[in-house]
Amino acid sequence: MRTKFSIELMALTDELAHMARLTHESAERATAALAGSDLTAAYEVFALEEQVQVEHAKCEDRSVILLALEAPVARDLRHVVTAMQIADDLLAVSGALSRVADTVVHSYPHAVAPPPVVAQLSEISIAAADLVATVVRVIAAQNPPRDRVLVPHDENLDRLRAQILETASAPDWTHGSAMAIDIAMLAHQYGRAADHCVRIGRLIRFFHTGIPLYAQVEG
Repeated sequence: MRTKFSIELMALTDELAHMARLTHESAERATAALAGSDLTAAYEVFALEEQVQVEHAKCEDRSVILLALEAPVARDLRHVVTAMQIADDLLAVSGALSRVADTVVHSYPHAVAPPPVVAQLSEISIAAADLVATVVRVIAAQNPPRDRVLVPHDENLDRLRAQILETASAPDWTHGSAMAIDIAMLAHQYGRAADHCVRIGRLIRFFHTGIPLYAQVEG
């Protein structure tokens, strides 16, 4: 019975890792969609979100079965509960990226913003994809460092978001309120994705150390 339970836990971790890889691929395709007004890349983001949703359902089902039938204790219980929360966060990241792709599709054949702003948005998108790549690595790591933050907060991403919001709300903005709102929403979606990535790092650290999320600090 214990061997079966261990196999199920390993399968749950594998499903999470697959979800993370799909989400990273989505982040890369979202960057391509933004930078090049690329409809193909945008639709690939939608397709990847559907795959992430399927994997999320698998993780959820497996977690519920483990909790209901196997009665895990201590570390094993922490493993299952943490996995459920990480799956929810990955789904949220995928959803945020899909909203980015939505904006690209609705703006087509035009770019989502003037070239200088598109360049900033692309830089934000690359930074977000790097955060998701870090998530992929920490999920796959057998023994991640226990004494430091696993997915650090990206201050440069925050700085770029603030610059974009300032540009879109400036008195000399000449591209209309609809585009300004789209830009603000893109910045918001990337901020949301980044926050979920950081939270995943804290959840993984909680699993390995037992340190609650609220007690974890940067540095």
